[in-house]
Amino acid sequence: MERKSPEDNSAHNHGHEEQGFDSRPQPFRAIIIEPVLQHRMGGPDGHLRSNRSPEARLEEAVGLSAAINLDIVSSSVVKISNPKPATLFGEGKVEEFAGIVAAEELDLVVIDHPLTPIQQRNLERRLATKVIDRTGLILEIFGDRARTKEGKLQVDLAHLTWQKSRLVRSWTHLERQRGGAGFMGGPGETQIESDRRQIEDRIIILKKQLAGVRRTRDLHRKKRKKIPQPVVALVGYTNAGKSTMFNRMTKADVFAEDLLFATLDPTLRKIKLPHGREVILSDTVGFISDLPTHLVAAFRATLEEVLEADLILHVRDISQEDTDAQNEDVKRTLDDLGVRPQTGAPVVEVWNKIDCLDADHREKLLSEASDEGPISLSALTGEGIDQLYKRIDAFIAQHDDIFTVRLPVTDGALIAQLYQIAEVLERQDVEDWIEAEVRVTDKQRGPFRTAFAAYLEH
Repeated sequence: MERKSPEDNSAHNHGHEEQGFDSRPQPFRAIIIEPVLQHRMGGPDGHLRSNRSPEARLEEAVGLSAAINLDIVSSSVVKISNPKPATLFGEGKVEEFAGIVAAEELDLVVIDHPLTPIQQRNLERRLATKVIDRTGLILEIFGDRARTKEGKLQVDLAHLTWQKSRLVRSWTHLERQRGGAGFMGGPGETQIESDRRQIEDRIIILKKQLAGVRRTRDLHRKKRKKIPQPVVALVGYTNAGKSTMFNRMTKADVFAEDLLFATLDPTLRKIKLPHGREVILSDTVGFISDLPTHLVAAFRATLEEVLEADLILHVRDISQEDTDAQNEDVKRTLDDLGVRPQTGAPVVEVWNKIDCLDADHREKLLSEASDEGPISLSALTGEGIDQLYKRIDAFIAQHDDIFTVRLPVTDGALIAQLYQIAEVLERQDVEDWIEAEVRVTDKQRGPFRTAFAAYLEH
C-alpha cells in the first residue's frame, strides 16, 4: 500500500503533474498494535488466538501488514486489563498512541484485534489518523490480491458485508469505505455504500453475480468429472508454501512469495505422476486464524474446490513455532466447510520447509517417513518431493480397477469414449478388434460398466 509523496510533484515531474499522477509513491507509514486482553484474575482471556503467544500473534500481524507494503514504523504488544467500550485501550495508552502518531506522522494504525464500530470511530478521532482492525487488514490484502472476476466479486461481497456492520447511529454517512477497496481511497469511495439500504442492494447484486460465477465453476467441475483424472487439493495456513509446492509439481509460474495470502484465486493444473497417471492439482487461498465467518462465506465458491477433491494435501510450515496452532486453525476451517474425517476426502499432512530446520531435525523427520504418517519435504529445494508423488500415486491406485476390453476397430466413437473415461495402460490392435487393458477410477466405475459391460473380457 502506497501514498503520494509531495516532492514527486515537483517541476522535474511536470509531465505527470497536470494529471495528478505520482511516479514515485511512498508506502503508508503505520504502527502495529497487538492487544492482549487479561482476565480479572490476570490470565489470558478466551481469545480465539490464545493458543498462540502474543509475540507470535504480533509477528503474524506484521507479516499481514507487509503483504500490502506498509512501512511499519513500530510494533508492540499491549496488555489490557480492563477493556474500554469506547476505545478498547485505557486513556493513558490512547494518549501515548496519539503522541506517536503525531511525532512519526503516521498514516495508519493497525489494531490486531476486532474493533467495534464505536471503538474504531473514537480511535480515529483521538489519534487523528486512519485505524483498521484485523478484519479490515485481511480485507485490504484480499482486495490487493484478487485478480480474477470471481476473486474481486468475493472481496467486494466480504467487504460490504463487513461494512454494513460498521454503520452506527452516529454516522450520517460513510466518509470512505474501509478495507478491501483501499483504506486511503480507490473504488471504495462511491456513495452507494453511504447507508444500509444501498449496501444491502449492492450485496444482492453481488450475490447474483457470484451465483453466475458459481454456476460456471460447477459446469467446469462436471466436465472434470467426465474425465478420469482425480483432483488433489492443496490446503493450509497462509504462507505454508502451497504455491511454491504447486509450482514445483506443475512447473507452473503461480505467484509465490514469502507473503501472507500471496495466492487468493484458485488455480488448477494437470500433472503426471511417476507411473504415468494424471491428476489435477488445485491450489487454493490460505487459511488464517480469526477469519471472520462472513469472509469464509464470501469465499465459499473458491473453497468449494476443496469439497470436490478426491484427496486433500494439508501443507504445514513445520519450521514455524506455531505450526501446531496453525494446524488447529486449518482443521477448524475445514470442519466449517464440511470437510470432516467421516464425510470428506482423505487428508494427508505435508510437512513443508524442512530446509529451514537444522540438519539433525531434518534428517530425523526424513528417517521417520512411513506409508501412513506425514510427508516431510521442502517445496523450495525439492527434497522429499518424490515421497509425495509416491503417496498420491498409491492413494489413487488403491481405488482403481483394471479391466480388459475388446472393441470393434470400426467403432471410433466407442474407442474415443474409452479414452475419455478410462486410462489405457496397454493396447493391441488385432484384425478387426482392439484389445486394451485399462485402469478405471472409483468415480468412473459406474459410467464405465454402463458403456462397456458388453465388451469386457473375462
